[in-house]
Amino acid sequence: MTVKFSKEHEWINTADTAAAVVGITVHAQDALGDVVFVDLPEVGATFSQGDVAGVVESVKAAADVYMPVTGEIVEVNEALRADPSLANSDPLGAGWFFKVKLADVAQLDALLDETAYSAFAANA
Repeated sequence: MTVKFSKEHEWINTADTAAAVVGITVHAQDALGDVVFVDLPEVGATFSQGDVAGVVESVKAAADVYMPVTGEIVEVNEALRADPSLANSDPLGAGWFFKVKLADVAQLDALLDETAYSAFAANA
């Protein structure tokens, strides 16, 4: 699994080069608490790296979900929309948010690997 992390606490799995999978990190869902609502982007929408692509709401707060890379949304996780708690119970699996067709693969180089993200999150 090829996973990178953003400093905004999103992860991106690029194992499927046609559609990378994006979600929030374990650290993000821990900080938010029980997720009760997700606002997912529209399929076909395009975003630049760093744009707000969605919102996650919990019993504690609401937080933006940022695009880790520039690209087009090709699929959203309807199961997550129906059951937002998947973001808590399986944030790196069934709790994924959307899939994106990358516009610039080189943007992945600016993201953190698991070791660097773990060190970053420990101090966040």
